[in-house]
Amino acid sequence: MANRHLSRSIAMQSLYEWDFRGKNNADIEEIVKRSIKEFGPGLGDESFVRALVENTISNLDKIDPLIEKCAPEWPLEQVTVVDRNILRLGIYELLFENYEEVPPKVAINEAIELAKSFGGESSGRFVNGVLGTIYRELGEPLKNDDPKKRKEEREKKKEV
Repeated sequence: MANRHLSRSIAMQSLYEWDFRGKNNADIEEIVKRSIKEFGPGLGDESFVRALVENTISNLDKIDPLIEKCAPEWPLEQVTVVDRNILRLGIYELLFENYEEVPPKVAINEAIELAKSFGGESSGRFVNGVLGTIYRELGEPLKNDDPKKRKEEREKKKEV
C-alpha cells in the first residue's frame, strides 16, 4: 500500500474512533498515535496523517453542512460512522488541499477506495455521489488536467 494511501487509511480510522467516542478533541492526539502504531508501523513520516486529521476536524463547521446539503435524505447522524468520516476526509482534501498536491480526481478516488475497503456494500457509490456533487458544484476544477502537460509546462518555466 502506498504511503499516502496508508496515511489516508490511518487518518480515516482515527477520525472514526474520534467520532465514535464522542468527538472529544482532547483525545485526538492519543487516538492518532495509537492508530499509527497499530495500522502503520514503520510508516516513517507521520505528518501527513496528523495534518489530515487535524485539518479535517478544524474544518468540520464547513464540511458537515456540505454532507447534509449533498445527501439531504441522510441526516448526518444517520450516515454510518465510517461513511461520514470518509466523506469528511474526502471533502477536506477536495476543498482545502492544494490542487497541485492532491488533484480533485485523486481526492475523490482515494475516498471511494476507502469506502470500498472499510464501508458497506453501497458505501463506494454513496461517497462517489456526494463527492461528485460537490466537485460539480465547484465547477469541476482541473477536469481536463493533463499531468504530463503540466509537468512539461513546469520544465519550460524552469528553463526560462
